[in-house]
Amino acid sequence: MQAQSAAPQDTQDNDEIDLIGLLGTLVDHRRLIAGVTGVCLAGSVAYSLVATPIYKANALIQVEKKSSGLTGLDDLGAALGKESKAVTEIELIKSRTVIGKAVDQLRLDVKVHPHYFPLIGKSVARRFKPETPGELNEPLPGLGSYAWGGEHLEIKEIALPEALLGEPLQLLAGEGGAYALLDEDGDELLQGKTGAPAEGKGVRLTVAELNARPGTRFRLSQSPRLDTILKYQADLQISERGKDSGILNLALDGDEPSEITRVLDEISRQFVRQNIERNAAEAANSLDFLREQLPGVKADLEKASSQLNAYKMKSKSVDVAAEAQSVLQQSVAIETKLTELRFQQAEMDRKFTRQHPSYKALLQQIEELGRQRGQLAGHIRDLPETQQEVLKLTRDVEVGTETYSRMLNKIQELDVVRAGTVGNARIIDSAAVDLRAPVAPKKALIVTLATLLGALLASGFVLARRALNRGVESPEEIEKLGLPVYATVPLSEQQRFLEGELQKRSHGEAVPLLTSQHPHDLAVEALRSLRTSLHFAMLEARNNCIMISGPSPGVGKSFVSSNLAAVIAQGGQRVLLVDADLRKGHMHRMFGVSSEHDGLSNLLARDSTYEKAVHATEVPGLSFVPRGRIPPNPSELLMHPNFAAFLERASAEYDLVLVDTPPLLAVTDAAIVGRLAGTALIVTRFGVNPAREIDVTVRRFAQNGIEVKGAIFNGLEKRASAYGRYGYGGYGYYQYEYQSDKQTKE
Repeated sequence: MQAQSAAPQDTQDNDEIDLIGLLGTLVDHRRLIAGVTGVCLAGSVAYSLVATPIYKANALIQVEKKSSGLTGLDDLGAALGKESKAVTEIELIKSRTVIGKAVDQLRLDVKVHPHYFPLIGKSVARRFKPETPGELNEPLPGLGSYAWGGEHLEIKEIALPEALLGEPLQLLAGEGGAYALLDEDGDELLQGKTGAPAEGKGVRLTVAELNARPGTRFRLSQSPRLDTILKYQADLQISERGKDSGILNLALDGDEPSEITRVLDEISRQFVRQNIERNAAEAANSLDFLREQLPGVKADLEKASSQLNAYKMKSKSVDVAAEAQSVLQQSVAIETKLTELRFQQAEMDRKFTRQHPSYKALLQQIEELGRQRGQLAGHIRDLPETQQEVLKLTRDVEVGTETYSRMLNKIQELDVVRAGTVGNARIIDSAAVDLRAPVAPKKALIVTLATLLGALLASGFVLARRALNRGVESPEEIEKLGLPVYATVPLSEQQRFLEGELQKRSHGEAVPLLTSQHPHDLAVEALRSLRTSLHFAMLEARNNCIMISGPSPGVGKSFVSSNLAAVIAQGGQRVLLVDADLRKGHMHRMFGVSSEHDGLSNLLARDSTYEKAVHATEVPGLSFVPRGRIPPNPSELLMHPNFAAFLERASAEYDLVLVDTPPLLAVTDAAIVGRLAGTALIVTRFGVNPAREIDVTVRRFAQNGIEVKGAIFNGLEKRASAYGRYGYGGYGYYQYEYQSDKQTKE
């Protein structure tokens, strides 16, 4: 029951250890995380300081309701269409007609930029404030071809062939206002002088102003007109302030405040001008229509007047009777109104269909006036025949006169309207830029995001490396494979230093053992405990020969073998240390022996004797056999009977023979040596060897008939991620403080 209840608890503990381990991994690599974060912070600050600020120019335009009566005819304004909505005006502002005129007016298709020094040149030039007109900033030594502030180039006219449109060109300033225009490859297109037109290779150029040191370069390009229009259509931002307010906000971003202000003002002016022309066109159309009808009305009036005069002379009648006078006035009013409505109908025929509500209303008015005219016609028939004819002719004259006079008046009015049309759009605020508050870059935001991104990237890298590198970090992970851990050797700063010295010092220069330099180091104490463990592990061994190998290079086999041999020798035993790594063995450097001295390879190849191959060391009781010269056939030499004879003799002469071999997963030498050794141990390193790699090593030895007695867990680091594990937090080592000989004497 107890075992069953313990399982869930173990699972819970493992989960908690994993969470703590993740946090501990971040703490262990805090220097890396802090370094990457610091680099990102410094980079973002540097970018914020040198980045070109982007400003925003704003302008306001009001679009009012359309005023009625632009055609100059009564009640016609309402029939001319609905008022413009904001979306319509926005699209009109962004039209190629409006923006294209601004591009042509300001020559926005031509771009000129001084050639600044990379990264910092533009920032230096931006901060230069000339004290006098035309003053130039002093260049850095040897960098006079770059612009550093105060340079100016104004193009008055440029015409490029189709092949050069959109291509980057260079203008090289010369002495006394002279210049040369170069193409992208550096070939000269033309030479010229400021103020005078220059031509060459199909290029025409007039420079209005050039202020730069001789040798300064400018980047010059002319884009196709349509490309420039499309660019500004995309860059221009327009929005309505409040629903149906008619107030449009225009905005444009750029790094040159004066240019974006100038562009935005020109676009606003072009839109207002286009709006005026559009409204004036309506008055002009109505004016043209009236002028077309005026000759016919005048001819009808003259004809009616002639007929009236002729009839009066014939009938000797001059005046209309009083009874017919009232009927005449009503008839004239109705006919005048009908004539006016017919003019309106002719005007509307050009704009609307007969199903339009305004058109239907007009037809109803005409129909009503027609009925009234029919009623008056009945009264007229009751009059005497002479009066009827006089009334009819008089009515025609008066209607014609009234219509002609009103048309003349309307023509004059429309002339005035067309000339003084102001449109229904006007500029409320011209373009302005707040130089104190650029819209980009947002320095605080960039620095904050870059710092967070650096911390996240570094943390992600650390955690990803931990996930990918599944090297064991606890002796418990090795013991789960069924392999006892005989010793856990902590990594000390002294050991790290000596390993570094081994890499830096030249061949033949001795690197002292940790046991000799720091006998009270924690790693040495761990090897002393290993000495005790080996005493019991070798009780049933067939000989006193111990082989030490490992899964892969870089686990510290040579360090463990050499220092373990020294510790055992210091315990009073006679120890022989053999470097059996005939390929890359470097243990001879730990004892100050040259690689050219006789060693194991010389002995096995019968090029040397046993006595010459064995070297005494400074450690009493410890002898050493170096690898010797690197042979072409290491495995074959180890398989030779000479090696078995060597081990047999050494076992008889020494209390312990310690053989250091190459890693098993790299070469097979360790398996050859392991068959002759009574005890086999492997060295694994903290965070380097995955559990699967260790298991494969043990299985590979087993396939060769070699039983691995146990493992030595080397390089254990005191990490926050290993908190609570077997090691420093569990059965770890207590560090005693020892007095040196000097302190003892004092």
